[in-house]
Amino acid sequence: MKKIVTFTAILLLAMFAITSYGQRYITKNGNIKFFSETPLETIEAHNNQVNSALDISTGDFVFKVLMKSFEFEKALMQEHFNENYVESDKFPNAMFKGKVANLNDIDFKTNGEYQVVVEGEMTIHGETKPIQTTGKFQVTDETVSGRSVFIVKPEDYKIKIPNTVVQNIPEEIEVTVEVSLKALKK
Repeated sequence: MKKIVTFTAILLLAMFAITSYGQRYITKNGNIKFFSETPLETIEAHNNQVNSALDISTGDFVFKVLMKSFEFEKALMQEHFNENYVESDKFPNAMFKGKVANLNDIDFKTNGEYQVVVEGEMTIHGETKPIQTTGKFQVTDETVSGRSVFIVKPEDYKIKIPNTVVQNIPEEIEVTVEVSLKALKK
């Protein structure tokens, strides 16, 4: 009897995996850029090693970002970012876990552009905060490309800006996320 129960459980798990397998999209090379500008300094960094996954059957959407992968124009900015601000050795990753809130408005079987609302929790510097933002999905036969621009406040994530450079870094940082997620093959 125990073998039948185990076999049934394995069969059910396998069936679930097969039915949901074609509904997942992933990437390991998404892009996140952040930008800030003050009269004294412009700061811009890019990260092309962004992992992301989207399950179009549930709307689950996740991102994982290695903080040390942000590249700056000036090496000193990159060093200060990793050592003094986000403390990359202590907090190596930033994460977003959430959902596409308006999943029913998107027809993943029809190519086109769709407005999306994404909400969930973002973790940076060991601090987790709720976030909601809007963006766009471009759906094609094999990909779902997403783009969103939103604001992050370092203060919300307990990122301390030293008084000596507080005039160089604004209270709000513009973040642009761009991903091209490919369907997992069966």
